[in-house]
Amino acid sequence: MSGIKDRVAIIGAGCTKFGEMWEKDAEDLLVDAAFDAIEDAGLAPKDIQAAWVGAAFQQLTGMSGTIVTDTLKIWGIPVTRVENRCATGMDAFRNACYAVAAGIYDVVLACGVEKLLDQGGHGLRREEPHPIFAGVSAAGLFSMAANRSMMAYNWSKEDLARVAVKNHKNGIQHPKAHFRRAVTIEEVISAPMIAYPLGRLDCCAVSDGSAAVVLTRPEIARQTRHKDDYVLVKAATLSVYSGQPWFRNDFDFTYFPATRRAAQTAYEEAGIRDPVQEIDLVECHDCFTITELLNMQDLGFCQRGEAARLVAEGWSDVEGEVPFNPSGGLKCFGHPIGATGCRVVYELTRQLQGRADGYQVKDAKLALGHTLGGPGALASVVILGRQDV
Repeated sequence: MSGIKDRVAIIGAGCTKFGEMWEKDAEDLLVDAAFDAIEDAGLAPKDIQAAWVGAAFQQLTGMSGTIVTDTLKIWGIPVTRVENRCATGMDAFRNACYAVAAGIYDVVLACGVEKLLDQGGHGLRREEPHPIFAGVSAAGLFSMAANRSMMAYNWSKEDLARVAVKNHKNGIQHPKAHFRRAVTIEEVISAPMIAYPLGRLDCCAVSDGSAAVVLTRPEIARQTRHKDDYVLVKAATLSVYSGQPWFRNDFDFTYFPATRRAAQTAYEEAGIRDPVQEIDLVECHDCFTITELLNMQDLGFCQRGEAARLVAEGWSDVEGEVPFNPSGGLKCFGHPIGATGCRVVYELTRQLQGRADGYQVKDAKLALGHTLGGPGALASVVILGRQDV
């Protein structure tokens, strides 16, 4: 497998504020993010030769790629709508990368958008019906991972709470985050219970938002506005495991095989042997506090059972050994499904360019992004790097 290492460059990145965007619809949000990215690249909409758009929920189902062509007024180009659970936005990015690396297009757009708050609801969103886990919520699924991990690794609710405290501290500094308020361990522990042991502050929120990036080949990037700081794609991988992992006897809710496989493939493609020593920051999927702890282990940054101790010691703080979610993560941005993966790419890109919206990680050269979909059903990992890496 040859991979796409250093064959794709990011030359533009745009993102809306995430949150309760009642004054905007999905098209408005996509216009804001896409034009932000295109302008950042120093281009015009007419320069985009193809696009991939992530949109996961029912409000946009059936619109295909027309949400891009109609809102950006670039009719006639090929546009593919991508839907792959919580990895939707990152999978749109992955597909766009492959098209550029193959030499089919010179300049493409990868974007994602979700307008969740305009849809009716009645409490927790439910997964698809199942004969055993009928109507189980996302929080209910991940609460099983939390309970099992607390038993296996002797973790506590305080260990989970420290993830929320860290990420909310980071989110205070980010102007585009939904939540910009510090929380204490006591507040997290005493918050209303959603699905034991996950309380309200252990869970990411429902938000609206959009993000986009412009991709090209490195030889073209050297002639653009970002000729001195374009970002190279080192790897973009996807692993699909099972939509019903509880039926497999090799799954015990203390790890997610899809994340492990996606990370392993990404490291091989990027030529990374030791992520702890080589990766400078991580934006990973913290839909719940337990998820970030398990991701830290599954991505190979520590052994199983060690993640809680590392968070408690400040290892994953912005000033720590390997910052995890310096943007504030999903805990502060919420999770508009189609947009999240592209927002992660946006965050990594701006960190590597030294122009992060919030906390800037010092001298960041290599960065990893991760999304985890459904009940651990699938995962996507991207690794981005500066030109001098």
